[in-house]
Amino acid sequence: MDDVLKYCDEHHDEALAKLVELCRFETVSAQGRAIEETADWVAGELRDLGFDVQVLPKPEGPPAQPVVYAEAKGASAKTVLFYDHYDVQPEEPLDLWKTPPFEPVQKDGKLYGRGTFDNKGNIAARFAAIRAWRETSGELPCGVKFCIEGDEEIGSPFMEEFVERHKELLAADACIWEGGGVTWEGLPMVTLGVKGLLYVQLECQAITHDAHSSYGTVLPNAAWRLVWALSTIKGPDERVMIEGFYDDVRPPTADERAAVQKLPDDAAETFKSYGIERSTTGVSGFEYNIRHLFEPTATIDGLSSGYEGEGPKTVLPAKAMAKVDFRLVNDQDPGDIERKLRAHLDKHGFEDITITTHGGEHPARTPVTDPLVATMMEACREVYGKEPVILPTMAGTGPLYPFVTTLGLPNVDIGIGYPGAAIHAPNENIRLEDFRAGTKAIAAFLGKFGR
Repeated sequence: MDDVLKYCDEHHDEALAKLVELCRFETVSAQGRAIEETADWVAGELRDLGFDVQVLPKPEGPPAQPVVYAEAKGASAKTVLFYDHYDVQPEEPLDLWKTPPFEPVQKDGKLYGRGTFDNKGNIAARFAAIRAWRETSGELPCGVKFCIEGDEEIGSPFMEEFVERHKELLAADACIWEGGGVTWEGLPMVTLGVKGLLYVQLECQAITHDAHSSYGTVLPNAAWRLVWALSTIKGPDERVMIEGFYDDVRPPTADERAAVQKLPDDAAETFKSYGIERSTTGVSGFEYNIRHLFEPTATIDGLSSGYEGEGPKTVLPAKAMAKVDFRLVNDQDPGDIERKLRAHLDKHGFEDITITTHGGEHPARTPVTDPLVATMMEACREVYGKEPVILPTMAGTGPLYPFVTTLGLPNVDIGIGYPGAAIHAPNENIRLEDFRAGTKAIAAFLGKFGR
């Protein structure tokens, strides 16, 4: 193992150069940019690493982006499946970037650029770990498979169908998810699950076209209608008021609560990074982490209506739109929540508000007690020299459900990020030493998993 980790150290700059190369592709799935070029690059790198590679279509075909699948045998009969994605978020707003988003720049011990963390940085780190084993041992310590998709940043449409169709191809003993990182204090995080998601667009068409605002005496205002409808969904106490919304929420187990007890209290640091002093509900410490990880949410992501330009314009809007997402926890179902949202709006007199669904994913998580967790914890201790912390689930979402449920795989998530990585935002970045440590942690895990 020592020679593998030494190789990672000695070839750190080469691995970073590969990451820079990958991040130059403007792989924005929401806009269909550079998809084929990026998939081809990923497939080529895996072939160079000795993998058998297939570029597979999603079940529905275009506009779904292809999946790069790869497999290689190892010294052990065990097989680990890596899930990653090669697409990235749009780079806007451009004026807030301090460096060009698709021309990665090293500065002050960091690498800046879109995708440096999410998720191209983790792909490059895993490829570097594979290369270290190939170059030092001539073979991998266990079988390795990759499933790298190009749709994650638009909700992974058809991923559940893809996994169902390719169950035999994707069969493995464990799954390593796309990547996490370290806490504010530098402790490696081993994450075991994701929240689910329902993403909807609510629209109100009150009149056929905009009117002079003087008609506010007699004409319905779409903006007010939508605001009133939204106000019935969540109260000032942050509770979602949709009837039956919490019916299927599974509370954390005793083991999960014990894991949360060991998490660092970094709430104050998080608040500081966002320029606030307290949480919306005033919780901190243990209760802050419990709420953040195990409570569902309802979030207004965007509002649009009437005149939005500079200066005044007295107008009564004919149409109003809101984009809303619900982060869901086990065992909530996005389809069920959508039906409950429709019933809720109708009950409160908002039958005229239309709902367009833009995506839904189920929540999923692996038990804290699964042996895979202990193996990853051991690898992290060896590399970081610190006691890892277990995050029973992340607060974000990904298409983990079919891997856990359809394939029946235990899952862990580690990676190269840190809380200041500006994920999905301008000036996304990684710290170079986190990239080094994340590469070595994956290399160490492969060795221990194979044994």
